[in-house]
Amino acid sequence: MSSHKIWFVTGASKGMGLILVRKLLEQGYKVAATSRSKADLVKAVGSHDRFLAINLDLTDEKDVQQAISATIEYFGGLDVVVNNAGYGQIGFIEEVSDELVRKNFETNVFGTLNVVRQALPQLRKQRSGHIINFSSVGGFYGFAGGGIYGATKFAVDGMSEALSQEVQPFGIHVTAIKPGYFRTNFLSEGSISGTTTNLIDDYKAMRDEQEAFLRDFDKNQPGDPEKAMDILIKVTESENPPVHLFLGQDAYDVANNKITSLQKSLTEWEVLGTSTDFM
Repeated sequence: MSSHKIWFVTGASKGMGLILVRKLLEQGYKVAATSRSKADLVKAVGSHDRFLAINLDLTDEKDVQQAISATIEYFGGLDVVVNNAGYGQIGFIEEVSDELVRKNFETNVFGTLNVVRQALPQLRKQRSGHIINFSSVGGFYGFAGGGIYGATKFAVDGMSEALSQEVQPFGIHVTAIKPGYFRTNFLSEGSISGTTTNLIDDYKAMRDEQEAFLRDFDKNQPGDPEKAMDILIKVTESENPPVHLFLGQDAYDVANNKITSLQKSLTEWEVLGTSTDFM
């Protein structure tokens, strides 16, 4: 039964999106996949009778609507929606221009919302489905030098959590995926954006440290993306999939450290923090 599911995957011409699409086709699923360049997508995946390549601008809701409609018309339905498309934005918050901030939110947040809004009518109609939104461990813990990207992923996390409650009565699941560092091209040029102007001297030492980390860590990340996508597929076959799914030992370490710190802070400030009610 599982192999008959129809998938819709954004950002599928490289990285985890491409790995996922290839695995799905190997396992017999029907897959519609999108990219800003359909030619690049077809070249990367190849031709297949269970594969529909779609050129898509996520920031254009009409374009998204047409892509979802084309998927339903071609395959006759829709079961799993994967919002994978997005990119990293580095830079210290004071340095990142308004233009770069809005551009990152347009793709990572509003692009995801466009897909969710356009997919839900079909999923509600059939009273089933699974929406998977790619967040990041940076959507659970804010990293210095990546605050804007983190803000987009915190938004995806919060939206996913609320959405899971809203669509639960319709038999629709929602999962926010929070990977740590996986060995893809995410840290490479073309997948991550930096600040090119408004560099502030006070941040130079931290900026140099960040640049060295990204340079040394690129292509040396600990996570295996093949294993990550195997887990993602397994999650869609679960009767009770998680709303939040961390991937990678590093992601678990960061999350557990934050939870411990948060619990300590809650306890330390509980008396004062709970003294606000009317007596």
